[in-house]
Amino acid sequence: QVQLVESGGGLVQAGGSLRLSCAASGRTFNMYMGWFRQAPGKEREFVAAILAFSWSGERTHYADSVKGRFTISRDSAKNTVYLQMNSLKPEDTDVYFCAAMRSGSNYAASHEYDYWGQGTQVTVSS
Repeated sequence: QVQLVESGGGLVQAGGSLRLSCAASGRTFNMYMGWFRQAPGKEREFVAAILAFSWSGERTHYADSVKGRFTISRDSAKNTVYLQMNSLKPEDTDVYFCAAMRSGSNYAASHEYDYWGQGTQVTVSS
């Protein structure tokens, strides 16, 4: 069983930065850890994912809309995944969710993830 707790959301002006954290309890090594976002009435949208497949190796993936602006990383010692968000735009306003996938490789598909955090609101003002 894995529990995920997000933090770090808030209100920021366009062009600003925020860093989201996802603290995990339980084993998450060799699991895809992903960030998704969702606006009211819309489907959950893939943002970024990371897989640590060895103590020194990892793989990252990004949605086209955030490439070059967002960076996903993880601290294995703290069992925490981060999403550094720079050059934020008003269209990045959403609730951001952290998720973990027990097995599989379809990192962009929300239905493949087994565990979810409660979400954290990010609001970017223009």
